[in-house]
Amino acid sequence: MNQNLEFLRKIGNISETSFEKLQDLANYRKFPAKTVLADSTIIPTKVYMLISGVITAYVNSENGKQFNKQLFTPISFAGALTAILKNRPSEVIYKTLTDCKVYEIDFEEFKELCRIEFEVGRLYVKLLEHIFITYENRSLDLMRLDATERYLKLREQIPNIDNLIPQYQIASYLNITPVQLSRIRKKLNFI
Repeated sequence: MNQNLEFLRKIGNISETSFEKLQDLANYRKFPAKTVLADSTIIPTKVYMLISGVITAYVNSENGKQFNKQLFTPISFAGALTAILKNRPSEVIYKTLTDCKVYEIDFEEFKELCRIEFEVGRLYVKLLEHIFITYENRSLDLMRLDATERYLKLREQIPNIDNLIPQYQIASYLNITPVQLSRIRKKLNFI
């Protein structure tokens, strides 16, 4: 069975026929590391199903400090959905941290398919629920877990994270400084 269909079926029930219609909308793309997928310069129209690599979503403070909102790893969905829905440039920058392979979908075409294919519409609702739960869990982790616990949880979720992306990106995602991360890694004997 197609691994992408298998993944989508874990989120919501979808037939092979509906999956094929969804697949017809998708364009397979490869992006090199450091490719900006969305930022404040244009109104985004695409969403992505990440099948390999790492994508970050971040904001920059006025003094230029980067705050990672989210790290996306396979298989997951990434895209400036708020900007797409509001039809304005994204306040959040979406950028590949590594070489990435994705399925790119035009969001308006996807919404039209949702209107005519009940299963795809239901899948969209399930995806939104999944994304909401993921963001809520991240917020709760930032409130409940200390920095070491957040780092260990991230390593559990992405076992090779230390080899995939720079340490300052990991530190930003954990909402700590690179120096704090270095101390945590040293204390845990990960250096």
